[in-house]
Amino acid sequence: MKRLGTVTIVFLLSISLAGCGKLAADENVSHSMSGHSVSKETATYEAATVTVQVTEEVEELEKGFSAVRFEGEDGVAEFLAGGGAKTDREVVQFLAGRFLAGNEGALSMNTQSFGCSTISVANEEGAYLFGRNFDWNTCDALVVTSYPQEGYASVSTVNMDFIHQGVGMAERLLSDDMMTIAALYAPLDGMNEKGLCVSVNMIQDGTSIEQNSEKPDITTTTAVRLLLNQAATVEEAVELLGKCDLHASMNYMVHFAIADSTGNSVAVEYINNEMVVIKTPVLTNFYLAEGEKQGIGTSQSHERFDILTKTLEEKPAMTQTDVRDALDSVSKDNFGEFESTEWSIVFDQSALTAVYFHRENYKKAYCFQIIV
Repeated sequence: MKRLGTVTIVFLLSISLAGCGKLAADENVSHSMSGHSVSKETATYEAATVTVQVTEEVEELEKGFSAVRFEGEDGVAEFLAGGGAKTDREVVQFLAGRFLAGNEGALSMNTQSFGCSTISVANEEGAYLFGRNFDWNTCDALVVTSYPQEGYASVSTVNMDFIHQGVGMAERLLSDDMMTIAALYAPLDGMNEKGLCVSVNMIQDGTSIEQNSEKPDITTTTAVRLLLNQAATVEEAVELLGKCDLHASMNYMVHFAIADSTGNSVAVEYINNEMVVIKTPVLTNFYLAEGEKQGIGTSQSHERFDILTKTLEEKPAMTQTDVRDALDSVSKDNFGEFESTEWSIVFDQSALTAVYFHRENYKKAYCFQIIV
């Protein structure tokens, strides 16, 4: 892994980044990169943005936050054609046979409980933005930009704590290439070149999702990869999910926030293993579908939902800065819990940029661009 790889620091006051938007800041900033310091000494200015030029080597942008680029054959079409997988272990078995020379012990996947908030909103020009918080305890995050031979280019985020390396494997299996391949199959959110955004949000419930028919099988994270690779719109995403049997990773109940570049934004939930689609611009961690399950989830997730809904009512058109501030308003430091908001993202679904904020530092932004 390389530390502080190919990145560019730009102050947006003097240079306009294509698609990265303008993010306001209210204090002086100084960044040091490869021994060079850059600072701005005015009291009010546009925020410094790190524009990340991603390479095929994993680059640590700061502690706990890295990025990598994948380009080539990702095996997703083969995975689905072979019937997919019902469990994370079966995903690992596929990866071992396809990419790790049969060494199943090289990797394991393990998800744990997490919270999230998402918001879909128009900007001042009528295009759409999608914001996402991922709430969890301290973890290593990896941003993956993917350019597969078959499918849409995308940017997605992986909690690398969900991917464990097997004990005693050869050093060659610890390569960036192998970890990148595993990460492709473990995204928790992302956006593709068509502007489709997807987020996994957990629901605290005693039930899970185990659909069993003759359809191909997908897990929580491989569902996200499927949609990023193959869906251009919400309608296509819902159709693709309907053609598969979903099996929730680690038996956790989840629902998906899905939004496209036209502003269509939905939650996809599973009630008694039946898929239900609800139109909504906001999603947190409780059921929205009408019926016996409606409202089940944490009390705090209701509070976050209400905050974001009120923000939308007061400001139906937002800038990237507004979305950042909305995410900040529901980040974990507002609630005094052990968790943190490990990453926040503002996706611009027209400009195809993803602006990341790491661990609730909303005055330092990392911008990724999908190049099509």
